[in-house]
Amino acid sequence: MVRTASKYQKRYDGLTHRYDEAKAKLDATAEQIADKKARRATIEEFLKVLEEQDRLVTAFQTNLWCGLVDFVTIHSADDVRITFRNGMEIKA
Repeated sequence: MVRTASKYQKRYDGLTHRYDEAKAKLDATAEQIADKKARRATIEEFLKVLEEQDRLVTAFQTNLWCGLVDFVTIHSADDVRITFRNGMEIKA
């Protein structure tokens, strides 16, 4: 009977481990999906603002800047990087 309980425990432990791994992958995937949905909504809102422009953009507009740029990183006076909402980064 001890041997049967040991086999059962090993099988149970193996299944529990597989479940935990699958759950972790599912959680990570769900997080990625939520992040992509949020980025998409932000980009769609920016495109909507652009479409509402009745003329060519020739001057700085705060709402366009905020819709396009996620953040700016300043490493030094000669190294300023702009990261856009789509994840692309440029050195300015």
